[in-house]
Amino acid sequence: MKQLLSMMAMLALCCCISCNDQKTASESNDNPEQKKNLDANHVIASSFESGDVSKIDSVVADDFIDHTDRGDVKGRDSLKAMIKSVRETNKDMKMETVKEATDGDYVFGWYRYKGTSDGSMGMPAGPYDFEAIEVSRYKDGKAVEHWSFMQPKDMMKMMPAPATSNNPPMVTKPKEK
Repeated sequence: MKQLLSMMAMLALCCCISCNDQKTASESNDNPEQKKNLDANHVIASSFESGDVSKIDSVVADDFIDHTDRGDVKGRDSLKAMIKSVRETNKDMKMETVKEATDGDYVFGWYRYKGTSDGSMGMPAGPYDFEAIEVSRYKDGKAVEHWSFMQPKDMMKMMPAPATSNNPPMVTKPKEK
């Protein structure tokens, strides 16, 4: 529930940003620190698309934490391993930036992911097309934390099909009086 509320808040933020005629820091580049954070975010996104992790050390802190649905994953090397794994299992993955914004130490990105999964990372094998909100916190121009939020309908598309059973569902009959 907490994650759902967070996701709804992030979507509301994105809607407000997209409906606002004023330029955000990410569009106007008035704040050099926010521009540096946004540029670092682009390096990370590019690494996921290409599988090249050679620039990650320059934009991700050594003690980086990725807050995932399975718990916190700690360390820059864990991120590098994830990037390589994602690339190996989704060789044709493309990321489209729908909208991005910065606010202080945070970079918010709304991305669309398309590609073909080989089925080895928990997603069903085959094509996928989903959107996610990615939030990263930066310190001194390096990513220190990351969160990802998805629409429930997109999460369901990524779930493996439920196992089928030959057993009929259990039905209890009301007692006759």
